[in-house]
Amino acid sequence: MNRSINPTTVGAPSAKYALATEVESPAKLLHTSGIGPVRADGSVPASMQGQAETVWSTLLTLLAEAGMTPTDVVSVTTYVVVPDPSLDEDLSTRLELAMAARNAHLDGHRCASVLVPVPALATPSWKMEVAVVAASGRQR
Repeated sequence: MNRSINPTTVGAPSAKYALATEVESPAKLLHTSGIGPVRADGSVPASMQGQAETVWSTLLTLLAEAGMTPTDVVSVTTYVVVPDPSLDEDLSTRLELAMAARNAHLDGHRCASVLVPVPALATPSWKMEVAVVAASGRQR
């Protein structure tokens, strides 16, 4: 069982995430690589929203393949590329879209989370990348 920890004696989270997540006796752990916005056919959506949906769809597929659900996620690390100033898009919009996708796909589950603006990712067309850690007490 995973338990979110958010004591009232410290500052509250600034969004829908937990300050810490306690994991007791996991039967299994899942660590993903950084998952980019690549569809099964190899294409990458052009929009930030499309990329966020693709990343989270892939993450949910990986969780399911491991016999896990979003409630097993204990930590999310999200990298978002700071947009070129010449684009008609700003960083706050990208961050909001990344967080909205995280919140929607975790379906109310709160886990530890960090959101990191970066100048670039390894693949130039990617606007974001996400890695998760999940823990479950259930055997496969």
